[in-house]
This record gives sequence, structure tokens and C-alpha cells, in this order.
Amino acid sequence: MSTIIYWLVTLITKLHSKFLSINDGSGFFLTDKQLHFLIIGIFGFGMMFLMQPVVEWLAKKGATLIVTFAYVFTVIIVVSFAIEIGQAFSGSGTMDFYDIASGILGFFVFFAIYLIIYIIYKSIKNAAANKTTNENKEDE
Repeated sequence: MSTIIYWLVTLITKLHSKFLSINDGSGFFLTDKQLHFLIIGIFGFGMMFLMQPVVEWLAKKGATLIVTFAYVFTVIIVVSFAIEIGQAFSGSGTMDFYDIASGILGFFVFFAIYLIIYIIYKSIKNAAANKTTNENKEDE
């Protein structure tokens, strides 16, 4: 997990530097905040267009658990980074990517346990519904 995080941080740093050099080379000389406003705004808005059909399709298929997982996973990542940055800023701890990875792993473990229980519950519920349907067909 930490390898992925370091890779993402490196990628973002390279992209940030590229956007800064494009900005400076183009003569716009936008501030860092203005660039963040434009790039993150456009990126987020673009993701909305890409994700909306996927979410609608998943909802029609009854796969809302996937949507819920994606949302919560995103929040967990943001909160984990915020906690570590807060610790570094306040001096109440050290900023450690392994802490972030451990927190995310904890979420995965608890989600896996929940998913197993959810699958068992759904299987029992579907089996009971099928049994009721079959009994009703036999009565006809």
C-alpha cells in the first residue's frame, strides 16, 4: 500500500511541476491557487461525467454496496492523510505513510468481514425467497 501511495505522490509531484512549467511557458503566470482551482475543478467535473453513468448502472443492478464502498474508501483516504498531516503540523506525532496504510488496511479488514456476513445474509434471504416462490408454484 505504501508503494502505491509513494507512486501516486511522485506522479502528482511530476504533474504539478509539468503544469507549473506549462503555465510559466505560456505566459499566463497563474498563481498556484489559480492552477489548483482550474485543474482540480476541471478534473473533478470530468470525473462526474465519467462516474455518473457508472453509478446509475450500478444502482439499477442493485450494487449500491459498491458505490458505498467507493465513497467511504475515498473518505477514509482523505481522513487518514488529514490525520497524518495534522500530526506533523501540530507536533503531536510524526507523519508516517505506514500509519495511513495501516488505517486503510483496517478498513479493508472490517469491510471484508462485513462483506462475508452480507453475502451470507443475502444468500439465506434469497434461498428463503426461492423456497417460498417454489412452494407457491406447487400449490397452483
